[in-house]
Amino acid sequence: MSILKDIWNKEKDGNKVAQRSFMRYAIVITVVFALFMFLKKDSVLRWIQAGYTLSRQQKQIELYKEQNNELDRRIRTMRSDRDTLETFAREEFFFCAPGEDVYITE
Repeated sequence: MSILKDIWNKEKDGNKVAQRSFMRYAIVITVVFALFMFLKKDSVLRWIQAGYTLSRQQKQIELYKEQNNELDRRIRTMRSDRDTLETFAREEFFFCAPGEDVYITE
């Protein structure tokens, strides 16, 4: 911290007035820029948060695509195999053939 205090002390400029003056301006501009980037509406923090949200949504899209592919596979199987369709209807919707009794136990 003493280095920063020395930069602001104009008595220690000596023959390096231009360099020390440039350092003062650079520090002030850097601080103003950093504050501007973090406090404005489209700040760096919002960019990071948006990137996190985007990656989470992309993972969710991949999950939904996998689920859709699995459902498409089940649909193709049920359309081609009548026994599979009948088993599905009996198990999920409690369908029965005429004359059969259905008992639901839980």
